[in-house]
Amino acid sequence: MIRPKRLLWQFYLSYLLIILLSLSVLTWYFSSSLREFYLEQAGSDLKARGYLIERQVRGQFAVKNSPYLESLCRELTPQSETRITLIMPSGVVLADSMEEASRMENHAGRPEITEALHGRTGRSIRFSHTLQEEMMYVAIPVVEGDTITGVVRTAMAVTAIDRTLGAIRSKVLFGGLIAAVFAALLSLLVSRRISLPLEQMKQGAERFAKGELEERMAVRGAEEIRGLAEAMNKMAAQLDDRIRTVLRQRNEQEAVLASMVEGVLAVDTDERIIRLNQAAEKLLSIESTRAQGQRIQEVVRKADLQRFIARALESSDPVEGDIVFHGEQERFLQAHGTALKGSQGQDIGVLIVLNDVTRLRRLENVRRDFVANVSHELKTPITAIKGFVETLMDGAINQPEDAQRFLAIITKQADRLNAIIDDLLDLSRIEQDAERHHIVLQPGSVNEVIQSAIQSCEIQANERSITMESSAEAELSARINPALLEQALVNLINNAIKYSEPGSKVRVEGVKTAEGVMVRVRDSGCGIAREHLPRLFERFYRVDKARSRKQGGTGLGLAIVKHIVQTHGGQVSVESTPGMGSTFTIVLPSVTP
Repeated sequence: MIRPKRLLWQFYLSYLLIILLSLSVLTWYFSSSLREFYLEQAGSDLKARGYLIERQVRGQFAVKNSPYLESLCRELTPQSETRITLIMPSGVVLADSMEEASRMENHAGRPEITEALHGRTGRSIRFSHTLQEEMMYVAIPVVEGDTITGVVRTAMAVTAIDRTLGAIRSKVLFGGLIAAVFAALLSLLVSRRISLPLEQMKQGAERFAKGELEERMAVRGAEEIRGLAEAMNKMAAQLDDRIRTVLRQRNEQEAVLASMVEGVLAVDTDERIIRLNQAAEKLLSIESTRAQGQRIQEVVRKADLQRFIARALESSDPVEGDIVFHGEQERFLQAHGTALKGSQGQDIGVLIVLNDVTRLRRLENVRRDFVANVSHELKTPITAIKGFVETLMDGAINQPEDAQRFLAIITKQADRLNAIIDDLLDLSRIEQDAERHHIVLQPGSVNEVIQSAIQSCEIQANERSITMESSAEAELSARINPALLEQALVNLINNAIKYSEPGSKVRVEGVKTAEGVMVRVRDSGCGIAREHLPRLFERFYRVDKARSRKQGGTGLGLAIVKHIVQTHGGQVSVESTPGMGSTFTIVLPSVTP
């Protein structure tokens, strides 16, 4: 690829070429005109001299007068520096100032002689073989009466004129060379003066292209260049304003999209990703920098989402649907699809808004399970009570032993029903007090609460031959409600005792860690399978329903523990391995000194 020349050199070379051509033409024209002028002057001089000689030789043209004429020609030549030749009408040379006439050939065929013999003045320039140089000849007829009696020819060397013209031409060329040098320097200055503002504009345009729009171009120079600079400065100002507006709008859009909880995904008609926000990145587990421009099938391998996008592209109306992502944890998304329109109203794709409703679905499932569980838990003792009452009414009351046994069962089921209702009321009271901030938390000793909870459970432990152990640091303090915290620990210890084999141990530990005050309740019972751990603190959730009811539990104990710990600003968790026991851990924020 040919590299373009700079504007300076284009101007300069053009000016220099014009100057050199102009000087060459002028030199040629001047030299040609000067030579023509000299030749014309020489011809006039030769003609004038010829007329002077013609008057002296008129009436003398005869062979007998040849010696006189020849002496006359030789006498006049040194005075006029002119060669003189006298020729008869027949072409015979009578006399010549530089050569013997007898030795000269007939001149009748010479062009200037031919003209003179026709009565006109003849002139010719040619090479003379006699003198071996370029000569100018002028021939004048000698007329006596009406008859041409001879021809007077004068001649002079043209080389003298050429030597004179050569000297003049050398001077002209030298002067032209000096003028060309000055003209070249002047052309360089003029070219530089013209190209410099344009180069500055080029540099300014490059700054504008880089986004440096604050610095403006200098407005100077010719009117056209000033106008161009003003126009570019105005363009830069408008461009700067528009870029700032676009950046501001883009930042606002980025802020809105980034702050949205809903995932926003834009795809074109070819199902290629145009844009997605941070929420969509998290929901779909992809990176926007790698995903943009890729087809949705290449970056998100979710069949439900792909089918929804295809349906949204086919429909001209907004569409809605539910999308389920299967994996380690199911995720439920509510999707809304709307057509994307261009500036001309053309379809360019669809905008998908994804709302994560997993928590709502889980809460709905929990609510559904809670309604089913509480109905089942209440229905079981009610059904038992009703059945035994009907049995007593049918005559069993008249049988003292059966009646006594049935009444004992009715009493047990009534107590169970009462316990469920009491736990529900406790749970409801804890939730309401927490929402209304009625639960008072004060700095207190966690160790004292642990010891009190262990004492409350000693009777139950002794009944099952369970050994209670405690290991708590003396200086454990946190912001607590002692009664509620003791209730939570009692529920955990009672569960540990219930599900531990007789003769085993239950250990309660209290330590201070970087996370806060940590209380652990360990047992060596049957343990809990891993799939039950995430739902263990839900209301009425039972790992083994038959065994739990046999142990007399209401199914609300761990739910009460969870809510009590949450009211303290803490967390409760469980670790368990089937056959190796379970460990329940409560972490409470420690008191800041």
